[in-house]
Amino acid sequence: MSFPIVRNRRLRHTAALRSLVRETVLTADDFIYPIFVTYGMNVKEEISSMPGVYHFSMDRLEEEIRRVTASGVKAVLLFGVPEHKDAEGTSAYDPNGIVQEATRAVKNWAPELLVIADTCLCQFTDHGHCGVVRVHESGAASVDNDASLELLVKTAVSQAEAGADVIAPSNMMDGFVYAIRAGLDEAGFEHIPILSYSVKYSSAFYGPFREAAHSAPQFGDRKTYQMDPANIREAMREAESDVAEGADMLMVKPGLAYLDVLRALKENFDLPVAVYNVSAEYSMVKAAAANGWIDEQGIVLELLTGMKRAGADLIITYHAVDAANWLAGK
Repeated sequence: MSFPIVRNRRLRHTAALRSLVRETVLTADDFIYPIFVTYGMNVKEEISSMPGVYHFSMDRLEEEIRRVTASGVKAVLLFGVPEHKDAEGTSAYDPNGIVQEATRAVKNWAPELLVIADTCLCQFTDHGHCGVVRVHESGAASVDNDASLELLVKTAVSQAEAGADVIAPSNMMDGFVYAIRAGLDEAGFEHIPILSYSVKYSSAFYGPFREAAHSAPQFGDRKTYQMDPANIREAMREAESDVAEGADMLMVKPGLAYLDVLRALKENFDLPVAVYNVSAEYSMVKAAAANGWIDEQGIVLELLTGMKRAGADLIITYHAVDAANWLAGK
């Protein structure tokens, strides 16, 4: 059948009818909100390249957690900016490190809030790489994959001991899910799921985050362990490895330029799939909105709906609190 019998506009005639047949529904339950915690007192410092996103010291963190819970967002992703950095990132797995301290505090203030701990070394190393750097006889330096796994396991276990509900390793070392799963199980944390940054591209979209986390590499880049943006078959191999090694959830990072990758993961694996709506994606929207070029609320909700429509079960986004409030009519 075709026109005039078929009239697709019939189902768009009223707002109630459009709502009734809507295929993709965005809710606050979809969102994970990233938070940056740092040392000091009375610190609530806006990150210059990410308007509306702040560094919080521990004594100012509770007010942000209360804001998150009031919005209906049910999960946060914690990043720590440490007081001390060294070659092996020892602050990452210090039982009294900034992420561990923040985790304990958040679980005390809001026990129902899901705390996800980012598990990487880049914020904690003085060289800014995601693992242990070895200098070869030639003078060249590279990240030692297997030596890095040992420290990542220690970091994950210390985060679980502090009360993290989910471990989210973002380092892109080979075998990191297997190593962390084994380490968590051995330490008695068989119940703690792993949200793996399975498909993390070496992307230009991370710039503002590196300012926020103070994690820019001090030499070279991360292209030897993060993925080439041109590749999608490789993304399937990465995800397949993580599934085999025990990942409970998979992630694609960044989001906007990689929705085809997100869709491919959703269609090929039966685990929940997350997408990270990363810092530059956020900052571009904020900059355009500040100049009056776009309707921020409309753009944000459309972008997040597009990510969910492409296959995301979970959306990590700096827009989370605002988006949840907009959806609730606040």
